[in-house]
Amino acid sequence: MDHDDVLALFDRQLRRDVRPDSPGARVERDGDVVRQVGTDHDWNGIVWSDVSTTTADEAIAAQVRYFTALGREFEWKAYAHDRPGDLGRRLEAAGFTAGPEEAVMVAPVQDLPTDVALPEGIHLRAVTDPAGVDLLADVHEQAFGTSSARLRQRLLDQLAEGSETASMVVAMAGDMPVCAARMELCPGTDFAGLWGGGTVAAWRGRGIYRALIAHRARIAAELGYRYLQVDASDQSRPILQRLGFTVLSTTTPYVCKP
Repeated sequence: MDHDDVLALFDRQLRRDVRPDSPGARVERDGDVVRQVGTDHDWNGIVWSDVSTTTADEAIAAQVRYFTALGREFEWKAYAHDRPGDLGRRLEAAGFTAGPEEAVMVAPVQDLPTDVALPEGIHLRAVTDPAGVDLLADVHEQAFGTSSARLRQRLLDQLAEGSETASMVVAMAGDMPVCAARMELCPGTDFAGLWGGGTVAAWRGRGIYRALIAHRARIAAELGYRYLQVDASDQSRPILQRLGFTVLSTTTPYVCKP
């Protein structure tokens, strides 16, 4: 895999030419900035920019004015290779708060294991109804310690719209959800994205997270996607590296509240 070629493809397909990730959202192009705008429970933010040292501050101020007028909290998703090199400092100076840095990792689908090896007593349940969304959201709250209210509503909207751009699964120990994950499919691109992979604390270290990667890799292969992409935390990065994922860049969320 050629790092520079794949990074350029990633920037073009998933950032500059991105499509909305939920039924209630739209993508807008405002000069050298591409943003997604949606409802309160959608992800609102900047996915791509091509600003310079002379245009960055005004571009940032324009987006703050725009989302503030809407009453929307929003995120500027900045990447280590974005210009200018001090974009993060400029965002913080404009009132944004930086979140944890994550590694942007990619692997060719054909190089990934697709055999789903689950521990004894664990089975997979595809999420296709509101009850399944509740199970997934429950795992999200336990694994990450954050509210899943907005995520739950976005996923319910996708189900209601009959969207075929998301694949969701929950690993069950009997009737108890212990791990969950999603895959966002991006039609017309070479990428499928892995999101929300999390395991409740008592079930970590048993290979369930790895099994859900294999499960999603198999689906992506069947659908003809070339690459899997994930924004990896420090906890998941070593697992992904052992499976064959490599780091393209890093990304940091900068959040602005109206």
